[in-house]
Amino acid sequence: MSAKVYFSKNITPDEVIRLYNAVGKELTGKVAVKIHSGEEGNQNFLKPDFWKGIVDVVKGTAVECNTAYDGARNTTPKHLKLIKKHGWEDYFDFDLMDAEGPDAEIPVENGARMKKDIVGKNLLNYDSMLVLAHFKGHPMGGFGGSLKQLAIGCASSKGKNLIHGGGDLSKAWICGQDEFLEAMADAACAVAKHFNGNIVYINVMKNLSVDCDCCAVAEDPCMKDIGILASDDPIAIDKACLDLIYAAKDDPGQAHFLERVESKNGAHTIEAAAKLGFGTTDYELVEI
Repeated sequence: MSAKVYFSKNITPDEVIRLYNAVGKELTGKVAVKIHSGEEGNQNFLKPDFWKGIVDVVKGTAVECNTAYDGARNTTPKHLKLIKKHGWEDYFDFDLMDAEGPDAEIPVENGARMKKDIVGKNLLNYDSMLVLAHFKGHPMGGFGGSLKQLAIGCASSKGKNLIHGGGDLSKAWICGQDEFLEAMADAACAVAKHFNGNIVYINVMKNLSVDCDCCAVAEDPCMKDIGILASDDPIAIDKACLDLIYAAKDDPGQAHFLERVESKNGAHTIEAAAKLGFGTTDYELVEI
């Protein structure tokens, strides 16, 4: 059965709300809104004022976790300072989910690389989730979208190291590329199944740099903005974004963006996720 992915070329905060409503799924209970807080110095991340409208609609709490690499977000004190500097607390209730230990573990069903995912313990306090993803390139994953937000984004610092080790902490940051991508798919599956379908995904294809918002020194965008996508299927929405990149043949930056994706075998994350069965690559793009 195919998934519906809703699409609009109009990139505004109000359009984010319209796309969310098009999905037709009400997020109930205590809602976690997964954002990317943006590394210090990064110029491409989507700022809190862009997301304010949709966070207000779902009455959610913005959530994030610490990183596992050097920078302004790898310890709780530094990360909280940057969250304040970037203005997140001016707009929303904010929860740094792994600010205080211990972490939580959630199972990975039939994972290719992982039997458990290590997440910020406060993830367990929420009933549903809205994943807000800035779709762009990534220096390790090839690209970042909803699957990366579920996997790396919800993992604690230790959990991030586990994923980057392909499920083996002793191989953190040195495992094979496909092992890392498969572990990322495993972790995404764990979070998606934890919420038992009570998730909506929004990908914004704006500021299309080959680098992630986790990069303090990131390349400027190389492609023109494309639009906003929304779905209740994380695999379908990321596949639709990649397909839109491949379809943008007249964009002079397409080749550079695709070189980043293909050099890291980025599409393998989608393939590995589809094998786990928590979504599908078969989708219908509905332009609204």
